Amino acid sequence: MFHFKQFDIRQDHAAMKVGTDSDLLGALAEGGERILDIGTGTGVLALMMAQRFPKANITAIDIDADAILDASYNFSHSPFADRLTLHHCSLKDFVKVRVKVNLFDSILCNPPYFDKSLEAPDKGRARARHTSSLPFSELIESAYELLQDDGIFSVILPPEVLPTFSAHALITGFWLKHCYKIKTVPSKDPKRYILIYQKGRTDSQEETVCLRNADNTFSDWHNRLLAEFLTC
Repeated sequence: MFHFKQFDIRQDHAAMKVGTDSDLLGALAEGGERILDIGTGTGVLALMMAQRFPKANITAIDIDADAILDASYNFSHSPFADRLTLHHCSLKDFVKVRVKVNLFDSILCNPPYFDKSLEAPDKGRARARHTSSLPFSELIESAYELLQDDGIFSVILPPEVLPTFSAHALITGFWLKHCYKIKTVPSKDPKRYILIYQKGRTDSQEETVCLRNADNTFSDWHNRLLAEFLTC
């Protein structure tokens, strides 16, 4: 079990466990009344959004049966169970039944981003980590179709795939609303980027932040960001 302040995460079955990427995206992604979590895994992002947006209804999907086991348990044992819906399906199949019907205000995803590296021998972990299971083009175009006008699409990515992802998003029609450049410590280059896109024209903002101070203690920014979720 991984313990948050308002809910717990069982992660016995899901290939990808709770980590810093999910914590950051769950705390920074923009919400709305109807939210979709693509590739929910343990369900941690959906649960964080449910806590942050008390009036939101959250739909979560995942193609992996083991992830569904954990997410289902975590949803049903959380205080937000009545606002969470889980579907065991691919994104492609979900789009077929949902596009143009009850479009979403906000979509978030911690996407697979390994491309040319060797895939993990564990099939579930490989699916969760490699773009062969969900190409950027499919993810971006599906998110665009599933969002209402002015809807928000939030993702977290490493720098090496940023140009490819950004190009696909631009071609599809997304506008970059906010870019968080996340450093581990002040002296390092950003290790992660959280990108907040909007379906529709918007102004763009950029912000550079650090997870830790020079002495490796957690930064004030990190502690403030996760204060409602973790004991830092």
